[in-house]
Amino acid sequence: MGDAAELERALADLLAAGRVEVHENGRWLAALSSLRYEVRSHGAATLLHLWSEERNLVRRVLRVTEQSADHIVLEVQRFGRSKPDKLEFVSATSERPANRLAREKFLNRFRQLLAEQFPDEQIDSLTTASDLEHSLSGCYARGLLHRGQRAWAVMGASATEDTATLDAMLTFALVWFDRAREQTRKKALAGLRLFLPEGSSRLTVHRLSALASSTHVELFEIQEARWRARPMDLRDIGNLATWLTPLRELEYALAESEKGIARIRALAPNGIGVGVPPGTRDVSLRFRGVEFARWHRGTVSFGLGDLRQELTAQNWEALARLVRELETFRHPSAQDTDHPLYRAQAERWLESLVQADPARIDARLDPRYLYSQVPAFAAGDRGVIDLLGVTREGRLAVVELKAAEDIHLVLQAVDYWLRVRWHLQQDDFQRYGYFTGLELHRKPPLLYLVAPGFRFHPSTDVLLRYLSPEVEVTRVGLNENWRRGPQVVFRL
Repeated sequence: MGDAAELERALADLLAAGRVEVHENGRWLAALSSLRYEVRSHGAATLLHLWSEERNLVRRVLRVTEQSADHIVLEVQRFGRSKPDKLEFVSATSERPANRLAREKFLNRFRQLLAEQFPDEQIDSLTTASDLEHSLSGCYARGLLHRGQRAWAVMGASATEDTATLDAMLTFALVWFDRAREQTRKKALAGLRLFLPEGSSRLTVHRLSALASSTHVELFEIQEARWRARPMDLRDIGNLATWLTPLRELEYALAESEKGIARIRALAPNGIGVGVPPGTRDVSLRFRGVEFARWHRGTVSFGLGDLRQELTAQNWEALARLVRELETFRHPSAQDTDHPLYRAQAERWLESLVQADPARIDARLDPRYLYSQVPAFAAGDRGVIDLLGVTREGRLAVVELKAAEDIHLVLQAVDYWLRVRWHLQQDDFQRYGYFTGLELHRKPPLLYLVAPGFRFHPSTDVLLRYLSPEVEVTRVGLNENWRRGPQVVFRL
C-alpha cells in the first residue's frame, strides 16, 4: 500500500464489512466507537484523521505492517514524538456491552484529566482491565503516575457506575495501592489518589478516617460539566448524619406482636427467633435465620420469598407444614446439605448461633447484652450492624459475620465501627436505651471479623494492614461445618 488513496480504499472496505474497533498501542479507543475518518497527502507524508463526537486523532502513517480482510495494522507517528506507535483497525464480531463501553470512554477522558490536573507528572499506566489474580475489578480505571523518583497510585470511577460500585471503590483502591508498591520498587510510592463523581464521596471520606496516618490518600470529585477534579477536605466528616433506632421502638413492636405470634413460636421454640427489620415496626419470624413469617399491624403473612399469604384459621396447617419442612431441611445434621433451605441465609443462621453463645467468639463478651441487626443509618445508607455487644469490662464490640468469601468484609465492618465509635462519643447508646445499667468504657470499640477459617478473602490481610492502630481487630476463623456448632479454629 503505497499512497493515501490505497489506504483510504482499504479502510473503506474494512468499515463496509461491519463494526470496526480502533486500538492504539494495544489499547481500545472507545471514544472512536462511532468512527469517521479522512486520509490525505501532505507533501510526501500520508496523514490519517480519525474523529467522533468525543475524540479527535491525527497521525502520520509511516507504513502498513499488516493487512487482511478483517485487520489493518499501521505504524504511525504522533506529532511531537519520535517513537512510532501502532494503530490497529479490527473487525468486531459483536457490540461491546454498554458498561464496558462506558468504562473505556471514561478511561480516555480520565487520562486527559490526569494529564491536565498533574502536568508535571507522567502517566506510566492506566487500564480498566480486571485482574482476578490480584482481586482488581474492571469497574474502575487504575494506574500509576510518576515525577522523578516519586510515584502515585490512582483510581477513578465513572458517574455511570451505581452507588454500590462507587462506595466499594476504596476496597479495590487499597488493594491496588498495595499492588503498586510491588510495581514501583525503584520509586517511592507517595500515596493514593482517588477520583469519584461529584457528590458521591461522602461514604469514602467517612471510611478514610479509619486508615493509618501513614497511608497518604488524596480524594477528588470529578466535575463532569467542566471535566475537572476538585480536591476534597478529608477532615470534613461532620455531615455524615448517622443515627440509631431507639431500642424502645423495637421493644414496643415485639411486645405489641407477642400475642399474635406466640402460637407460631411454639411450633419450634428452639429454632424460631424474632426481630424488627430496619426501618419498620414489623416483626420478622425467622427459622435459623430464614424469614418465613412476618407480623404487621396485627396480621401475619407467611411463606418463603415472595410467595406470601395471610395467615387464617383455614391455612394454619400450611404454616405448620412449612415449619416442619424447615426443621427437616434446615437442621444442623440434615443429610441434604445442597438443599436450598439448608444453604439459604447462611449469615443469618451463623448470627443466630453466635448470639446464642457469644463466648465461643470471645469469653470477654457479655451474653446479657448482644443486640442483633442494630440499625445504624448514615448518609442515606441504611446500615445494619450484625451484632453489637459489650465486654464484661464495658467496652463496646462490633461483630461482623460472613459465611462466604467477601472482599468487602473489612471496610464494611470498619464503616459500622466508625458509626459505633461516633455514637459512643455522643453518649447515644444509653440515651437510646441500649446497655441499660452498664457504664460503657470510653475506649474505641473492639471489632471482630467472624467467618469460616477458609472463607476469609485473600485480600483481608492487605486491607487490615492499612487500618489505623485505633481499630483493634480480632479475626475469628470458625470450623467449616459451623452449622453443627461453631468452634474457633484460629483467633488472630
